[in-house]
Amino acid sequence: MRLVFAGTPEPAVVALEKLINSNHEVVAVLTQPDARRGRGRSLHPSAVAELAEKHGIEVLKPTSLKADTEDGQAVRTRLAELEPDCLPVVAYGQLITKDLLDVAPHGWVNLHFSLLPAWRGAAPVQASIREGDEVTGATTFRIDEGLDTGVILSTLEEQILSTDTADDLLTRLAYSGGDLLVSTMDGLEAGTITPHPQEGEATYASKISTEDARIDWTKPAEVIDRHIRAHTPGPGAWTTLVDARLKLGPITHPGEVSQVPPGQIVAEKNSVLVGTGTTAVALNFIQPPGKKMMNAADWARGVHLETEATFQ
Repeated sequence: MRLVFAGTPEPAVVALEKLINSNHEVVAVLTQPDARRGRGRSLHPSAVAELAEKHGIEVLKPTSLKADTEDGQAVRTRLAELEPDCLPVVAYGQLITKDLLDVAPHGWVNLHFSLLPAWRGAAPVQASIREGDEVTGATTFRIDEGLDTGVILSTLEEQILSTDTADDLLTRLAYSGGDLLVSTMDGLEAGTITPHPQEGEATYASKISTEDARIDWTKPAEVIDRHIRAHTPGPGAWTTLVDARLKLGPITHPGEVSQVPPGQIVAEKNSVLVGTGTTAVALNFIQPPGKKMMNAADWARGVHLETEATFQ
C-alpha cells in the first residue's frame, strides 16, 4: 500500500522505520513543524522528520490541518496528489479534521499505547503505571471524530513490570506496537481484518502537567512508587525542600522500618529514607535545581540536612 505516515516524537520513529522496511511504500510523512530546543534554542526538525529525510522521503510540516489555513489547504492538495491508501499515525500531535478522515480508502489508522477503551487520551502509558495496572498493550484503530473512539483493527498485550518507568514501558510498546502497525497495514491490504467497535467502560489519560508530577508524601508507599515511575523521565516526579524543587528517580522499599512522618527525611551513612503514608521508602537518585541526577546519599551528605528536615 501507499502510505503517508503521520508522527512526531521519538517513539513514532520506531514505527516509521518498520513501515519503511516493510512491503509497503511510505511516500511522505506528516510531522510537526521544527521546534526550538537545546541551549541555543535553535530550530530542529522532529525525530520523524530526521528519519524521513535520511531515507529521502518527502516531509510535510503544516502548522495546522484546518481547511481555512494556508497550510491546511496545501496539505489537502498534496495528499490528493499523493493518493495514499492509508495514513498510519503515531503521536502526530495535531487534530485530524473531519473533512480529512476520508482522504484515503483505509482512512487514518492510529497506533495507541493502551488496550482501548482503557486510557484514551494523551498519556496512556503513564496512566497505566500510575494506576497500578498489571497489563496494558497497544491498539490500532481507525480515527473518527471522537477522542480515540474509532473501531479497533488489532491489539496486543504487554505485561507491566514492578520496576517499569514510563520510558521503559513506552520503549517496549514502541517496538511491539510498530510490528502491530505493520501487520495492520498487511491485514488491511489483504482484506483479512474485521473492524469491531470498542467495548467496555472508557477511562481517560489527559496530558500531564508539571504540577501533576508533584509527590504527595501522605499517600501509601506503593502509590508514591508508581507515581514516580509513571513520571520518569518526563516531566519528572518532584518535591520541595524549603524553597528548592528537587526531582526524584525511582525509589525502593527497604522493608519494615520504624514509622517516619510523611515527607520526613532520615539520612543515614549510605541511604536516605523518606516517610510516606505507610512505610518509609529509600531514595536512590535525586536532582537538585540546576544539577544532574545524583546519588541520594551523596546529596544528603552535601546539603547538611537539619533535624527533621521534611519534603513538602
